[in-house]
Amino acid sequence: MNTIVFFGNSLIEGRYGGDVVAATAAHLPGVQVINAGQAGNTIHNLLERLEADVMAHQPDQVVILYGGNDAISFSQPATRRYYQQVQKVSQGVVEPEVYRSGCRELLTRIQLGHALPALILAPLEYNPATAAAMHQYNQIAREEAAALNVPILDLEARLTPALAERPPLDQQAINLIGQRLVSGWADYETARVAGGFSYTFDGLHLTPESAVQIGRWLADWLRQL
Repeated sequence: MNTIVFFGNSLIEGRYGGDVVAATAAHLPGVQVINAGQAGNTIHNLLERLEADVMAHQPDQVVILYGGNDAISFSQPATRRYYQQVQKVSQGVVEPEVYRSGCRELLTRIQLGHALPALILAPLEYNPATAAAMHQYNQIAREEAAALNVPILDLEARLTPALAERPPLDQQAINLIGQRLVSGWADYETARVAGGFSYTFDGLHLTPESAVQIGRWLADWLRQL
């Protein structure tokens, strides 16, 4: 039986909004699918967790989605206290060149562990600043993946964002996520409509409906690798 580990941030973890991993696994019978997502993770956190949370499973494939928190830390300075204190990122920000070297190291270590890395590039639609930073970080990841012949599924090219000028993300926005998780809040569609978003309900996290669609795309893509 093939083993696929999905590795990344909250979009992989799937506790807040749609569960992409479960949606993908539903289309991959006979495949062992392991979810190693963790909310808030940057490339630094993924490098720290790689051996224990991913390679210890001896996977055949590692599907990776990262960069959102890195791009947010770079473009939204008021979030940096969270990344510094909770995610233990130096100065609370992942600069582009640090991100580049981290991407290269992560993909290389997966290949050296005799697993096939496969990279998902996902956009953000919170505001123009986060979208632009995400595009920049996706381009870095794309270049590093191409240099190592790592296959890419580009969701940024498939999902149409509903961008608008919205207040910068800050600690209050991060606290709201925690509060909603604790309370069991799940009124995603109301939040999506109220916020004027397209495929997310807060500009960052996928709606359940979006996750189902992406799960189909992902399963089709993985079957071709």
